[in-house]
Amino acid sequence: MKKVKLNFSRKIVLLLVGSVAFSLIFSFVFLHFLYKDLYINTIRESVEYQGQRTAAHYHYGELTEDIIEKIHWYNVVSEYDVLVVDELEELNDSFPYLIGDEPLVAPGDEETLLSGESILKEGYVENFKREVIGAIYPITDGNNVLGFIYIYVPLAGLSQVFGNSIPILLVIGVLFFAGFVYVINRIKKSLFKPLVSIQELSKEVSKGNYQSRLEIEQIDEIGQMSAAFNEMSEALEHQEERKKEFLSSVVHELRTPLTYINGYTEVLKNGMYESPEEQRRYLETIEQEIGRLSKLLSDLVELNVLEEKVYQLELEPIALGQLLYDTADLFHILASQKNISFNYTVDDELIVENDAKRIQQIFYNLIDNAVKYAPPDSVISLHLQTDIENVRFSVVNESDTISEEDLSRLGERFFRTDKARNRGTGGTGLGLSIVKEIVQLQGGNFSVSRNDNGQIIASAEFPIQAGSGEKKDE
Repeated sequence: MKKVKLNFSRKIVLLLVGSVAFSLIFSFVFLHFLYKDLYINTIRESVEYQGQRTAAHYHYGELTEDIIEKIHWYNVVSEYDVLVVDELEELNDSFPYLIGDEPLVAPGDEETLLSGESILKEGYVENFKREVIGAIYPITDGNNVLGFIYIYVPLAGLSQVFGNSIPILLVIGVLFFAGFVYVINRIKKSLFKPLVSIQELSKEVSKGNYQSRLEIEQIDEIGQMSAAFNEMSEALEHQEERKKEFLSSVVHELRTPLTYINGYTEVLKNGMYESPEEQRRYLETIEQEIGRLSKLLSDLVELNVLEEKVYQLELEPIALGQLLYDTADLFHILASQKNISFNYTVDDELIVENDAKRIQQIFYNLIDNAVKYAPPDSVISLHLQTDIENVRFSVVNESDTISEEDLSRLGERFFRTDKARNRGTGGTGLGLSIVKEIVQLQGGNFSVSRNDNGQIIASAEFPIQAGSGEKKDE
């Protein structure tokens, strides 16, 4: 069986039309209820009351001509029709119509009436073209039946009962229909049109076009959804730009060492060197470039692991002060070559439970970055302090080569302040990115700023208790 496909707008229209149809059906049922259960029941109770009241006036008396005249007068002035007879057989002659399929006095009714009990009669009378409700009441003197009263009323039709209300209902119906059409048009403009625009934008985004934006004309859930789609498109556009920049950087970082390796390999293969010493230098250069490639790939893999949140911290007690001293000592030779000294402000008694390898990476990469870009004959300050909840490690160094624009981009993958990526400073441009991911993995913050003295401050702040924070997004 083939399924009928309905789009969202058709479903909404069907829902609204269904609601109107349900309202109409409910109105009809409600009117029918008013007619059947209220109007008819009211008439039935009224007939029984009037019949009993009329019959009660003539107990213990005779059914005289005067009494019959009064009953006929009551028949004229009231809404009920009243028949008075002396003998039961006269009732069928006075009311010769069938009520449903039976005469007024059916064969089984005579015994009940002669015993003094009343009988309720109701049904459709063809001659009146409507339902009739009535009752037969015996008139007695206490012991004997003197006569019979039949009081009845033809029921008004539904249109007659609500005749005065029908024009009002028609006017209300017309106004409701006009309002319904207006609401449908408003819904199409305020709901369906933005949804179609969102659908078209989604198709453009799926094709890789992230420049398109939606016009937001309303402040509601649809407007908020449009704003969210705009934010998504903008984020995807930035991500695409970063992806292209990342690929360009990877290609550049790979091309440079591969070019050196290829060139020196050709030189060695063709014997284009003059001495064993020159040959050894070429081999050392090839070895260095292979080492750079290996570190680049290792950093990329490590950064990917950190960004994908699949790395689990290996917690152990760490004396942070001693770990910082040991890490800084690794730069003794490089710092001595530039006559750079370290100034420490360290809480030597600070012990935390954390991942020693990752904490040392934070120390190492920040110190390495400072040593590379600090000018000769300068001082690098290392601060390791704590408050009640967090550990803050800061590296302060002088640097005139970093602009304010570059300062805000430190921590991005492959970003380096030396745009030519000269081989003198080395590195892959991933060190600060790794620091940033490690810190965020622990729910901390990484920042780079400049103080009033023009010095660069690179800070990593993370919880004393590892895992107590949630990873923060950029």
